[in-house]
Amino acid sequence: MYRYDQYDHLIVRERIAQYRSQVERRLSDELTEAEFVPLRLQNGLYMQRHAYMLRIAVPYGLLSSAQMRMFGHIARKYDRGYGHFTTRQNIQFNWIELEQTPDILTDLASVEMHAIQTSGNCIRNITSDEYAGVAADEIIDPRPYAEVLRQWSTFHPEFAALPRKFKVAINGAVEDRAAIAVHDIGLTVVRNDEGEIGFKVMVGGGMGRTPILGSVVREFLPWRYMLTYIEAVMRVYNSYGRRDNKYKARIKILLKAMGAEEFTRQVEAEWIDLKDSASTLTDEEMARVAAYFTPAAYETLPNIDVRADHADNKAFGNWLTRNVKPHKVPGYAIVLLSLKKTGVPPGDATATQIDFVADLADRYSFGELRVTHEQNLVLADVKQSALFALWQEAKAHGLATPNIGLLTDIICCPGGDFCSLANAKSIPIAAAIAERFDNIDYQHDIGEIELNISGCINACGHHHVGSIGVLGVDKDGSEWYQVSIGGAQGNNAAIGKIIGPSFSALQMPEVIDRLLQVYVRERHEDERFVDTAQRLGVAPFKEHVYATPIKAGELVGEDHYA
Repeated sequence: MYRYDQYDHLIVRERIAQYRSQVERRLSDELTEAEFVPLRLQNGLYMQRHAYMLRIAVPYGLLSSAQMRMFGHIARKYDRGYGHFTTRQNIQFNWIELEQTPDILTDLASVEMHAIQTSGNCIRNITSDEYAGVAADEIIDPRPYAEVLRQWSTFHPEFAALPRKFKVAINGAVEDRAAIAVHDIGLTVVRNDEGEIGFKVMVGGGMGRTPILGSVVREFLPWRYMLTYIEAVMRVYNSYGRRDNKYKARIKILLKAMGAEEFTRQVEAEWIDLKDSASTLTDEEMARVAAYFTPAAYETLPNIDVRADHADNKAFGNWLTRNVKPHKVPGYAIVLLSLKKTGVPPGDATATQIDFVADLADRYSFGELRVTHEQNLVLADVKQSALFALWQEAKAHGLATPNIGLLTDIICCPGGDFCSLANAKSIPIAAAIAERFDNIDYQHDIGEIELNISGCINACGHHHVGSIGVLGVDKDGSEWYQVSIGGAQGNNAAIGKIIGPSFSALQMPEVIDRLLQVYVRERHEDERFVDTAQRLGVAPFKEHVYATPIKAGELVGEDHYA
């Protein structure tokens, strides 16, 4: 993985010293809160309902075991013993004291981490495929390109005060696991007819108040021009993006107003002068960065049938089916550690679990791990012969729930329990649904379903692209929930459609149950929920859900943070 050079170390040290002075001035009231807000946001610090929240960048979701242990240290020393992994492949700590934040950043710097570009109107943390470098369907490893983007965009003066926040994702495989269609810029690796590597460029995707799938502005961009072309896109956005209304300031609104054809014309015109500038990538530069991402020291191993060796162990078999993915190197496997055990807020991990995963990474996966945008963790390089032992250990620590991609693998933002922007709580809804359907056999029978919950229209839970999406809304001062179906991420991305009027919190488990009843009744063989919903449309689901009054159940898990 990438290691800081002397310039990285210097930049981060100077930023911490600058920020420490700013905190001292705020604590002495030399700076007002209004003056301090943009300064703290530049360092990933938010004020939420109860305390400050610190968001730490995990570039393209890749972590060393030492960095993971630092998260455990921060959780113990500065927080309440846990951290929350986010849909941006980052981690958040929700109970931070302002005066301690410079020390936290200093601790992070000791393991080559920071909180820069996790907030504010800048290019945010670059995200990518959580299986990058090991996926069986990979065209090329996208991490070197993601790292080049990170280095280039950090402190770039033209990106310091954009009209609004800006998110970039890059995918290097046949299957899109980076959700590129719902990013401001989405890059996917392609080869042209001559076998040359380049990128298909999508611009203007996003969720929030106006969910839109990105438009393809270039089918093939030679890799050398990745930075110059993105800079041309950013120049058009900086020149014409709205600054008078933050709700209309994202690049998706600009592209929609201009039209994709005119927007592309403007970008191409800007690119003429930038194309062969100093930012044009060279073989030497890419080789320099790619050297940080060399393959691990794999042994020569045969593929083995682990399932057959433990045919009588149904629980292990379920875990193999859902939590283990194919690796491009024979004898190895990709393992997902589920952070979605029933009774625990999705994406949360205790300090003990964090330290334990770091230990697993050292013993089973060359000292590295990944964070997924579905809020789970990945050990990317596990020997197939070690899978049973790893499963036993992970199970003992609550990290082996065999539900990856199933109903209870819920994507969920912190919601109204923490976020001051939220209209409604998310965590109790996730808990109640997980409790209602906490039957692995039933979940395996139902098959793949992405259930995504957001506490407000900002869509941090990615509800627009959930097979079932749940959005918290305010109705006369009460918390209600709007439901959509048919959303999807990946190669066949789609925005879900709202089924009708919103529901109370206590009705939500029954609403999900009724949606599943329609699916089971109407599905074709081997058809996923999203396929059935898109084939039938909203009407039959809406008719069944609203046919009779919905009995209110009981929410569970509300006192988790009490």
